[in-house]
Amino acid sequence: MKLFTTRSATTTRLGALLVGICAALASASADAQDYPAREIRAICSFAAGSGGDILVRYYSDRLSKLSGKPVIVENKVGAQGVIGTEYAARSKPDGYTILITPASSTLAAAPYLFKKLPYDPIKDFTAVAPIARLNFVFVVDAKGPIKTIAELVAELKKKPDHGTYGINNNTGQVAAELFKEAAQLKSLQVPYKTTVQGVTDLLGGQVDFLVGDATFFSGQARAGRVRIIAVTGPTRSRALPEVPTMAESGFAGYDLTAWWGVMVPAGTPKPIVDRLAAWMSQINATEDTRQFLKNVATDVLNGTPEQMAAMLRQDLERWGRFAKLARIEPQ
Repeated sequence: MKLFTTRSATTTRLGALLVGICAALASASADAQDYPAREIRAICSFAAGSGGDILVRYYSDRLSKLSGKPVIVENKVGAQGVIGTEYAARSKPDGYTILITPASSTLAAAPYLFKKLPYDPIKDFTAVAPIARLNFVFVVDAKGPIKTIAELVAELKKKPDHGTYGINNNTGQVAAELFKEAAQLKSLQVPYKTTVQGVTDLLGGQVDFLVGDATFFSGQARAGRVRIIAVTGPTRSRALPEVPTMAESGFAGYDLTAWWGVMVPAGTPKPIVDRLAAWMSQINATEDTRQFLKNVATDVLNGTPEQMAAMLRQDLERWGRFAKLARIEPQ
């Protein structure tokens, strides 16, 4: 009789567990069918007006049109993108907070630049879709005499401790450190909260060069404020065909390309992830998007959630090699 009671109790608990699982799955399915029922927040880890902000606002606007609900951009600025990324990681996993981010920087590179990263790039996020690939660029004051990387190196070596340079994100930091290591420079890094602050100091003579994303600096170059003297990718940018690569500038093997993607907090229901991924694919399929990205020196990058997750894992290994080559010590 005792044995019978134990089995009955076990069966009852198991049945209750199964009922709970089924109810949860049914609830998630219903939520996904109704999604989105209200506005979506798109987290941008960089300041308003920055290259990153331009990209986030473009995709948010297009996502709003497809989803039929407002997509509100929230700028969470600081620590080279860490603050905004952590905020997204800690958000409710219901599809109403998304992170549009330079994943190669805020997720793949960050673990090698910070001793205590407040989120896990793999465990705390679910990949939705990669959206864009872009070069980073080396820039100088357009009114100055420097027109090539070789001239920049020569000028820096005339200065005590080889001058100074500015960055405001992880990719820029790694790009600059790889350059310094290859050119045997000791130049002092000046971190900026916004790229605009860096440009102000560059034009004022407080720093000798900047390293940042082509999205922002292509516009600054067209306005005649800065001169782009090299791109970091393996091939020239189609939007900046006159600008040589770092490899062409005498740094053989230099190849650093950043990419953007959409992430959501881990635990977001898969039907919602798939719906967001489908919308991103639709956005990237338009000629408007291709032209927009070309105008900001960026290229379309397509992929599934699974492909993006694989890209992130591969990039974690790649940026680890970059950090070692550049002799970067986590701060």
